[in-house]
Amino acid sequence: MTDATPPLDSTDSAPAPDFDSMTRDIADVPAVEVITTVAVHLMSAAAVNLGLDKPDSEHKDLDEARKLIQALAGLITASATEISSFHAAPLRDGLKSLQLAFREASVVPDEPGQGPGEKFTGPVYA
Repeated sequence: MTDATPPLDSTDSAPAPDFDSMTRDIADVPAVEVITTVAVHLMSAAAVNLGLDKPDSEHKDLDEARKLIQALAGLITASATEISSFHAAPLRDGLKSLQLAFREASVVPDEPGQGPGEKFTGPVYA
């Protein structure tokens, strides 16, 4: 019986990656980058839970989407003055799009001002 996998030769193996040199120290990452990265992750997760990830998505979990949109609205509202309108404006636009998509996806839409994140942003209208 033969083994199809050739034996590892010490000269053929690649050197182990130096993970310390591949990662940045978190202290070197600007706050605006951390905040916007977290916001984008929240947006992406909310979009998937709203079924917006692909045209015929069967995945829809409005309860999870509500939580994510609420957290996103709180993050954007609390950090807007710290990250400048240059960074906050596109995040607000994305948030509003998610809020409108949530309203559209809901069988029984929330009253204006009662939707996810609207306690931070105010009522969202189309």
